Amino acid sequence: MFKTPTDTLSELRCEIDRIDLAMHKLLMQRGEIIDRLIEVKRAQGGGCAFRPDREAQMMRALVERHQGLLPLDAVEGIWRIIVSTFTYVQAHYSVHADDSGGDAQMRDSARFHFGFTVPYVPHHGAVAVIEAVERSGGDLGVLRSAGGSGDGAWWLRLVGDAAPKIIARLPFVERPDHPAGLPVFVVAKPAAELGPQDIALHSVSLAQWSHAAPAAIAAAQGEILASAPKSGGYALLVAAPAAIGEGGLVRELANAGVVGARVESVGGHAARFEMNEARAGVFAPKS
Repeated sequence: MFKTPTDTLSELRCEIDRIDLAMHKLLMQRGEIIDRLIEVKRAQGGGCAFRPDREAQMMRALVERHQGLLPLDAVEGIWRIIVSTFTYVQAHYSVHADDSGGDAQMRDSARFHFGFTVPYVPHHGAVAVIEAVERSGGDLGVLRSAGGSGDGAWWLRLVGDAAPKIIARLPFVERPDHPAGLPVFVVAKPAAELGPQDIALHSVSLAQWSHAAPAAIAAAQGEILASAPKSGGYALLVAAPAAIGEGGLVRELANAGVVGARVESVGGHAARFEMNEARAGVFAPKS
């Protein structure tokens, strides 16, 4: 006996229902494991729930194995909600965001990467966000990677062992037409549990601007992300491979005749991971 189209559709819908039920059960099992994780961390004296190094690895693995009709944007969005919500369950936190450059893009970025369960708190300016993180018990701050037009040398507020630090750059996977593609930094209080970072971020203070500085920083494989005048000189925000270290930047600057530069850590993040081709929701890694 041949199956009718109705019978086939019914079977397919039953299969979809079976998969949906299995996914929900797996989410609940994940919740049970998180509950045990909370107890283990409590017994060990607590720790940072947000692990940007681990999350970056997770999202890259997700992108590399993804295939089929479901757009990658949807898959990444689902995973971001799952991960960020379970992080919130472990230790409640809010996301403070700088909306001085426009609320829509910043809100889209925060909601895509941290979901709707995590409270979103807008502020006007990078400094206001950093101050909110300083006052909090464990909140995160989200800033445009280049800062706002009126922020000045905002990264100077991240200098010092006890000051908040940049711990991540979002999105973890960059690609054309990303639904939340605004490049942002995540700022948090220092935590010993954070893993090693591929890219180090430095505040470079100069007594005065030198045209030799950009070439010297490039020679150290660095990139100037932002610059602004400051009291008694000029400040740069520089990204460079963590292996170069502060000493490597100082040496290259000195070799170029830029003496007396002060280089101080303001954080770091995982290496950028870029995709450059989109087709049917599947993205090919940038070669």
